[in-house]
Amino acid sequence: MSNESPEAAGNSQEPTSLWSRSFILIFFANMAFNMGMNMNNSLLSLLADNLGATEATIGFVTSSFGISAILFRFIAAPVMDTYNRKNLVIMSALVMSVVFWGFSISTSIPMLVFFRLLQGCSMVFGNACSMAMVADMLPREKYNSGMGYYSIAQVVCMAIAPSVGLELADRTGFRVTYTIAACSILLAAILYCFIKINFKRTRKLKLSINGIIAKEALLPSVIQLFSLFVTAGIVAFLYLYARGRGITGNVGLYFAVQAATMLVTRPVTGRLTDKLGFVRISIPAICCNILAVLIISWSARLTGLLIAAFVSGLGQGALGPAIQALTMKSVPSERRGVASSTHFIAQDVGGMLGPLVAGQIVHMSNYLTMWRIIAIPYIISILTLILFRSPIARVEKEFASG
Repeated sequence: MSNESPEAAGNSQEPTSLWSRSFILIFFANMAFNMGMNMNNSLLSLLADNLGATEATIGFVTSSFGISAILFRFIAAPVMDTYNRKNLVIMSALVMSVVFWGFSISTSIPMLVFFRLLQGCSMVFGNACSMAMVADMLPREKYNSGMGYYSIAQVVCMAIAPSVGLELADRTGFRVTYTIAACSILLAAILYCFIKINFKRTRKLKLSINGIIAKEALLPSVIQLFSLFVTAGIVAFLYLYARGRGITGNVGLYFAVQAATMLVTRPVTGRLTDKLGFVRISIPAICCNILAVLIISWSARLTGLLIAAFVSGLGQGALGPAIQALTMKSVPSERRGVASSTHFIAQDVGGMLGPLVAGQIVHMSNYLTMWRIIAIPYIISILTLILFRSPIARVEKEFASG
């Protein structure tokens, strides 16, 4: 049995070890949670298509969770900074397991939309609480590295979950596959129960703009919005695009190659970000992401998609943890809940708009046009980083100095 002190949000004692008991537990809980989530990402558009939805409707179904998620985000931040985040993340996982069971029994588009909206309600406390908890477990000098290691759980799931979901759906159908995904998320809830944190409520719940949006974290959150806009568009339509182009083979390998690349690059780029800073790492990473989208648009074979996956893995492997780390660095520890919520509000908006816009473009034009247009937010991200490089450097310097 470990004798270490339990970690807590807002803990005044500086963490000294990266691989603490609680960090290891939250790592595997995060893995179980995202295993189920990523299985859904590969299946939802196919399930909607199987139920007779058009491309525009598929885009709406895929993005509809963002509607409820954004609404709930407006109370999530003050709730996370008032109540025990461990209890909140457990409740989130329990509700999410119910959502996936709901997907397993859905027989119509309205049913899918209902459970997708419920998913948005539960998502607001899931990854946001988990990220805020992790932020208090990391030593200051290993912050970016710690975020990189933490995100490996998500990367591993990205590598295997889409292919597992597709294979299970082919062999057993959507109902059994979604039931298995629900059980994976239920396992996450159980693991979260064993995390030890010191929690003492020190404030009353108060709703205010300052308690909902952390203006200090807006810049990295905007970059996150643009990134998720593109990523969600790819996830929603890659399988349908490949089928329409006559690309044969296991398209789920795209996510496996992407994730395997991220698995290798994230620890390395985390250390590089600690040394070189956010801007010097993020601009080349975004350029890789732009190139990946263009390669997808040119691809007529599975090989082309796998090359795009590798290039995207290089970009996403560097960009994701860097954005998360900068978000947490932007605020004092007692406001990490609202910073985390701001980050995920941006992610929800991007995740909602990406498939919606992509679906409308495909409906009005074609996939080639869609791929070219949805890459534009990445270009805007580069211009934003160049314009605000000095404020970003100041945040990093102030954090390093303590």
